[in-house]
Amino acid sequence: MKIGAILGFFAVLLGAFGAHALRDSLSAYHKEVFQTAWNYHIVHALVLLSIPCLKLQPEHMKVCALIFLCGILIFSGSLYALAVTDLRWLGRITPIGGILLLIGWAYLAIKIS
Repeated sequence: MKIGAILGFFAVLLGAFGAHALRDSLSAYHKEVFQTAWNYHIVHALVLLSIPCLKLQPEHMKVCALIFLCGILIFSGSLYALAVTDLRWLGRITPIGGILLLIGWAYLAIKIS
């Protein structure tokens, strides 16, 4: 899916940004937060790329992709923002993204034929 490729592009971009531009400006804690965001981001971008290879009905592919997309944006997005801004309240919305990622995996397990 195109969105998986776009998310993969941004994962590589953010990974390079974190490794080079932010290397000396983040604390060890914030680097770990950034790395966690990146790990989930890249893994789920690859999941989105693989969805068309699965035996899913078109409407199920769309729902699954939307769930994973929202999960990535909320989970990884909130962690990226927390890492660079130290706005602690962002950590409160991170679990919503994590729950969406779990729902995406459960949805896949149920809908794969």
